[in-house]
Amino acid sequence: MTDTPLSIKGLVFETIELARDGHVLTITLNRPQRKNAMNEVMVNELIYAFDHARDERGIRVVVLAAKGDVFCAGADLRGMRGDAAEASVSNVPKRGETDDVATRIRHLNKPLIAKIQGGVLAGALLLVCNATHAIAARHAKFSAPEIKRGIWPFMVMAGLFRLMPKRAGLDFIMRGEPINADTAAKYGLINEAVEKEALDSAVADLAANLATLAPNTMRMGLAAYNTQEDMDFDDALPFLRTQIDACVQSSDAREGIAAFLEKRPAKWS
Repeated sequence: MTDTPLSIKGLVFETIELARDGHVLTITLNRPQRKNAMNEVMVNELIYAFDHARDERGIRVVVLAAKGDVFCAGADLRGMRGDAAEASVSNVPKRGETDDVATRIRHLNKPLIAKIQGGVLAGALLLVCNATHAIAARHAKFSAPEIKRGIWPFMVMAGLFRLMPKRAGLDFIMRGEPINADTAAKYGLINEAVEKEALDSAVADLAANLATLAPNTMRMGLAAYNTQEDMDFDDALPFLRTQIDACVQSSDAREGIAAFLEKRPAKWS
């Protein structure tokens, strides 16, 4: 985090909407007429929104939602084909490229819940695979259909195979056939599949719960998780020892221990 978080004041977001309720920021994909396919404008606006959420101390949880019947159809193929870019009113400063969306989510170091109300296709898996949590309406379908377009989901693999079993994941991307939300939950692609009527409450309850937990410890823990994930075991343990030593000296730990001993709710700074 920085001392001066990115401001969203005066910015015009064309493809997403931002709404904050207490410690929870909801980012909503807003290109339903294009099945929320990610064009250059949406990619940039998402990156900026994630950077804002990362740096803003008052934001403890991010919910990534979408309008329309499809959560996200992946990359906008019109742009990949080289079609002229659509006219845009977005004035959000440039922050990165498509692959930066996944790394921004992964290194947000705050809980990010993908609220999946409809289909997840192709590059949209970048969003889902790198979120800390994903809850989907039971009717939602998940697919990596790139092979049917003569394309391979290269970047998706980085997150996908950190969640799904290898053979299931390979079959998923090699044949390009969709799976339902219950199967996605079985393979660890999402946390839970719920009836569509229960999606709002399920996500709201999870976000509210996560927002009550020690925010500084949450950031520290998620940062350490991401760092140690690719380390050898013998290197990970000494690193994690330094992290627990720092954690127990933190203000969150002091407050959490005091609240436990005094039998009162913790008041996080």
